[in-house]
Amino acid sequence: MIQLRDIVVRFGDFTALHKINVQVSEGEFFTFLGPSGCGKTTTLRTLTGFITPSEGRVFVRDKDITDVPIEKRNIGIVFQSYALFPTMTVYDNIAFGLKIKKLKKDEIDRKVRGIARKVDLSDEQLSKAVSQLSGGQQQRVAIARALVTEPDIICLDEPLSNLDAKLRVQLREELKKMQREFGITSIYVTHDQEEALTLSDRIAVFNKGVIEQIGTPNDIYNHSATEFVCNFIGDINRLSGPVVQKLMEAGAKLDPAWHHYVRLERVHVNETARPGTVALPGRVESREYYGLYIKYYIDLGSQSIKVMERNDGVHIYEPGETVQVNLDPADLMSYAPSGEEGQS
Repeated sequence: MIQLRDIVVRFGDFTALHKINVQVSEGEFFTFLGPSGCGKTTTLRTLTGFITPSEGRVFVRDKDITDVPIEKRNIGIVFQSYALFPTMTVYDNIAFGLKIKKLKKDEIDRKVRGIARKVDLSDEQLSKAVSQLSGGQQQRVAIARALVTEPDIICLDEPLSNLDAKLRVQLREELKKMQREFGITSIYVTHDQEEALTLSDRIAVFNKGVIEQIGTPNDIYNHSATEFVCNFIGDINRLSGPVVQKLMEAGAKLDPAWHHYVRLERVHVNETARPGTVALPGRVESREYYGLYIKYYIDLGSQSIKVMERNDGVHIYEPGETVQVNLDPADLMSYAPSGEEGQS
């Protein structure tokens, strides 16, 4: 449905985007993920029409919209700050785009009340000023305003970043539920890896104006294409030379010159040996208790390794305790020092 072809964006001598190519399917929840300044918001603004690319073209349903004005692209936008009118009522905020389109009053009323019900805004809230609502309610208003005009695409630029952690998780779930219900093609921008993994059908990971990898959450997390993606997504251990050597002595086919990583949950403490696994002696340095799981820091002699174990309420290891750490070389993700594609 959406195609960004060879998009280059320059601001003076600075190149913000280098040959960006993205293809998004109808009804897909597609996320642009990366650290601050990586180009994800610039890409979103290019799609919506706020930025004209220096090179490349933007297509929606095979139509070139590169030079189409913002207001004629039929794209709904939810900004990080929501960009609501604080002195206007919730009703008037949602109705704003419909009034611009000069719809009849009864049709506007029907559409506003219909979308309000879908995003769980009551008639009482519709009559309130936006400034009287909580952050979560304001976010719903921003989404309702973006959806009420029935756009082909909705773009959301870090819409949860201004909320507290508990509300972010709650609204994240509601956002995905709404997206499934509406079936609308959604482009989501965030720097939050957990948010991206939870919400997305597919993810594009940005770094310094280029896309490092496009894939499903499972692809991105378990089969990271580059060392940058491997380090940016979630928590991970980079194995020291001596640990890699021990794995090789046990039969693992690894290149000692490469960088080798393993996810925390793929390392186990005092596990019954399985074919292919390698047991390494260690000592518990410390632990972090999270309830559902426990994170251990274990000294292997040449390095401290992090291990994420499910909390069964029985096997809880104390600092200073001697343990055995089990690793399966098949779980490693490996990358050439030059940054060439890894193997996982």
